[in-house]
Amino acid sequence: MYAIIKTGGKQYRVAEGETLRVEKLNAEADSNTVKFDQVLLVGGDEVKIGTPMVEGASVDAEILRQGRAKKIIVFKKKRRKGYHKKQGHRQAFTEVKITGINA
Repeated sequence: MYAIIKTGGKQYRVAEGETLRVEKLNAEADSNTVKFDQVLLVGGDEVKIGTPMVEGASVDAEILRQGRAKKIIVFKKKRRKGYHKKQGHRQAFTEVKITGINA
């Protein structure tokens, strides 16, 4: 069984037991579970497509860790104008493990 969930402005295809990185979730340090209520599709033997969300469906997940990705360099330049700007960015993420899909 699999599902398509929406979180952090992105959509993810998830199955039970998978580990994935999503945009940082504001979860308390002592709570290590999270429930995704925005389920767009539930698949398996019978496919349920939401309009736009599947009624009563949810995906349970366990928070493994909070972290930041590797640094990327953002470099802007205008030729022949003497303008250049160098910035670094590290995107925050939450790593979760899918524990259950409730259709």
